[in-house]
Amino acid sequence: MVKYLFGMLMLVTTLAHAERIRDLTSVQGVRENSLIGYGLVVGLDGTGDQTTQTPFTTQSLNNMLSQMGITVPAGTNMQLKNVAAVMVTAKYPAFARSGQNIDVVVSSMGNAKSLRGGTLLMTPMKGVDNQVYALAQGNILVGGAGASAGGSSVQVNQLNGGRITNGAVIERELPGTFGQGNVINLQLNDDDFTLAQQITDVINRSQGYGSASALDARTVQIRTPSGKSSQVRLLADIQNLEVNIRVQDAKVIINSRTGSVVMNREVTLDSCAIAQGNLSVTVNRSAQVSQPDTPFGGGQTVVTPQTQIDLRQSGGAMQRVNASANLNNVVRALNTLGASPIELMSIIQAMQSAGCLRAKVEII
Repeated sequence: MVKYLFGMLMLVTTLAHAERIRDLTSVQGVRENSLIGYGLVVGLDGTGDQTTQTPFTTQSLNNMLSQMGITVPAGTNMQLKNVAAVMVTAKYPAFARSGQNIDVVVSSMGNAKSLRGGTLLMTPMKGVDNQVYALAQGNILVGGAGASAGGSSVQVNQLNGGRITNGAVIERELPGTFGQGNVINLQLNDDDFTLAQQITDVINRSQGYGSASALDARTVQIRTPSGKSSQVRLLADIQNLEVNIRVQDAKVIINSRTGSVVMNREVTLDSCAIAQGNLSVTVNRSAQVSQPDTPFGGGQTVVTPQTQIDLRQSGGAMQRVNASANLNNVVRALNTLGASPIELMSIIQAMQSAGCLRAKVEII
């Protein structure tokens, strides 16, 4: 019988740890922009497009040749195997300036077998407004190779895409909005009212009361002096400030494709009973009272919550997970019983629906 292994990871978090504001937020308006272009790759070693099946490659080649003063006779059936039509993509970085080089990614859009050894011809890179912001050209670097062993061929990476380092030159600059006005907004990476207020308090302690205010769970607004240089200095100081993160939301992340469960230490269990297929899970919580040995010994009565989990497979023996059990132990025990990934995901979802699992469950 094939045993399903459901990989389980545990995010280890401490009660309080410090992180820099730069790792928790981003500056509103300071971001990358996407560029795209259509071009031709030449110089391939017989691995280009089959032009009879990709007419757009032939059309593009004719257009390029006509721009260079070369006229191809009408009705000519060009059977070229060293040319490929490609899409070229790039990221236009924030604060990019004319003459700056950026990397480009080249991807075949026809039936070319490989772009290895090819050269991308000059390709205009356009933004969402259909304006040309960069020009790309250069030799393509394609990773991966086919290796044969025992008569079989194994391809490490696909060969229909490649990269050109510094393959595009910025020709047009985006109008900048940074430094205009007297406020800067920091956007949190995740919605969190507590964290937004903590970041606001840290900035106010460093820069003075009233310097920052939390607008919502995602945005912290900072009042700044006028001028780009002043705002740059202020952000340089603020982004290196540390915030003590004490409490995180209890969360369980389930990856249905890879069969893994990721959880943090805030996840807790409550009493419930769940049956899924031939598996049953019973969670019982109780309080264990520890009293001092002598009545007048100066000790203190301690009440410790205990969790007992019973797992049973139909026709099999019951497996018991004793005190201090958590979802981590439940996953391990279910793996031992041979639970499949689908069964384990269903059990975790049922535990949340029944109120037994005190955490947010997210399936990706």
